[in-house]
Amino acid sequence: MRAHCLSAAATERWKPVPATPSPVRLSLPARARNIAVARRALEAIAEELALPRRLVEDMRLAVTEACTNVVRHAYQNGEADDQSALRVELRPQPRGMFVVVEDRGRGLAPSPDGGGPGLGLPLIAALTEDLEISHGPDRRGTRVAMSFAAPVIEAA
Repeated sequence: MRAHCLSAAATERWKPVPATPSPVRLSLPARARNIAVARRALEAIAEELALPRRLVEDMRLAVTEACTNVVRHAYQNGEADDQSALRVELRPQPRGMFVVVEDRGRGLAPSPDGGGPGLGLPLIAALTEDLEISHGPDRRGTRVAMSFAAPVIEAA
């Protein structure tokens, strides 16, 4: 048997590259217990990225609020039990994460069980670096796209 040694140049060329988590896409029934599933997936990716604790807490709160909106307001008459009623996409970014929460429900409108718009969307806007809310065809469904980024600390 013959052993092969790599030259210094070959070793330099084949240095291990740190792994970056791939995007995660969840399709779940729009039930309260699945909000925790989305939150745990977010936390696992944030841990792999070694994101600052404060940023992770902001992401957790915003994603929880967006998922809760889907669970509470998007569907009626058993539609929430569809296996893809709540969709969450988590995309790692160099300094944070891009998160999309979407549904194919009734779209954004004042809740029939409340007195008008709540504080959820303003809260999400305050916690994100960038927020985009859009509707599906015929205004059915909502897509909440949130960008989160750790602050850049400049050397003095």
